[in-house]
Amino acid sequence: MRRIVLVLFGFGLVAAAAGIAAAASGGLPNIGKPSMKTQPVYKGYYDHHIDTYLITDVSSKSQAQALHVNFSRELKAVKGLPEQYFVKGRAAKGQLTIFGSQPGEADYNPLWEEVWLTWKSGVKPVLIGQDDQIDALEKKGKLTEKDAHIVLNAPILTVGKSG
Repeated sequence: MRRIVLVLFGFGLVAAAAGIAAAASGGLPNIGKPSMKTQPVYKGYYDHHIDTYLITDVSSKSQAQALHVNFSRELKAVKGLPEQYFVKGRAAKGQLTIFGSQPGEADYNPLWEEVWLTWKSGVKPVLIGQDDQIDALEKKGKLTEKDAHIVLNAPILTVGKSG
């Protein structure tokens, strides 16, 4: 009898410990082990410093396939987003994407309207590191921009330092 009481008491302690652990973890269900598959991160400019970002979803099926990310047709319907600029064709050495915002800015959003930049014929590309620079180059007739009608879900993971 004493042995049964000890066994039941032991089971009770195990159940109590499990309950405490569940309560401490917020009672979350078991979601499994994290995948060891890594997703590439990318670099982009904001105000002449480099931020790191991740692309998770895109509203273009061909880009989703090329980047090995999720295709989300519904993203295309989202309007009023900050812009992320990509130089198409000729570009200055070291050119990265350019963000129109970043975390900490009032208009930051991890969703971006993709805009393509193209240098005009006969113009020598310069390194673009800021969205205001794009506007100035356009006014001088050196650069054109085109709304790609593509929305990216690309949260910025780390904000670089100005140098």
